[in-house]
Amino acid sequence: MPHRLHFLLSLGLILTLTASPGAAEDDKNVDKLLTEAKRAFDDGRGEDALKLAGRAIETDPKSVASRYLRGMFLEALNRHAEAIADFDRAIELDPRNAGAYDHRGSERFKLGQIDESIADFDKAIELEPARERSHWKRGISYYYAGKFDEGKKQFEGYQTFDANDVENAVWRYLCMARGEGVEKASAEILKIKDDRRVPMMQVYSLYAGKARPDDVLSAVRAGDPSPEELNQRLFYAELYLGLYYDAVGDPQQARKHIDAAVEHKIGHYMWDVARVHAELLQKRETTN
Repeated sequence: MPHRLHFLLSLGLILTLTASPGAAEDDKNVDKLLTEAKRAFDDGRGEDALKLAGRAIETDPKSVASRYLRGMFLEALNRHAEAIADFDRAIELDPRNAGAYDHRGSERFKLGQIDESIADFDKAIELEPARERSHWKRGISYYYAGKFDEGKKQFEGYQTFDANDVENAVWRYLCMARGEGVEKASAEILKIKDDRRVPMMQVYSLYAGKARPDDVLSAVRAGDPSPEELNQRLFYAELYLGLYYDAVGDPQQARKHIDAAVEHKIGHYMWDVARVHAELLQKRETTN
């Protein structure tokens, strides 16, 4: 699964993907404002980027590209409800905009709207079928919706896209563990040879029944990682330990490790997965 936030495509591609009929979309002032907005965002000036995108929207209220780009800025800034509003408008203006559906699905997941996220991912795939094979986000939403067979099939499909991703094998395991039991999930875990991200191969061995939880944490500090790299390694170690304990029926250890994962914040969708899972564990505790 990708581990960098690649939502900001080249502006030319965004304009191509989101172009709507009519001369307004080609307005040079809008293009200039969006170019400046993207440059500001790339330079770390998020609020300036939002203002410039807002000016582009004011210049041409029917600009799909302006709504789409501002939605992605808001997504990156964790302003999920506002991002959804912009993707809503982009879809109203261009009902065949697969990217807007896909991004809205991601934002809906982050707000705990699991079924709605699946509906958006499904629509994006309907519009652009090539998205289906690599759509790991839909697989995760299937898991949280309790659609374990659909999730299992999604991750099996992703294996044809990237056959060396431990996370994909783990999420298939998690779907199988819920639907068919942990023993079968472990015995039939997808084959992964060399995911070079630390500590992914130790995570894989744990889920395959060939390692202990301590082995995952012991691997994290190998090679004297930088503080940023160490934080990322700790996040993934704690996340997949928490998910493992949840699958095998140890709610206390699950909560401990998932909460620890949330403390190691990273700029990736998986951090939101950890946060959503932590919220679900908390709700589970209050209802039991």
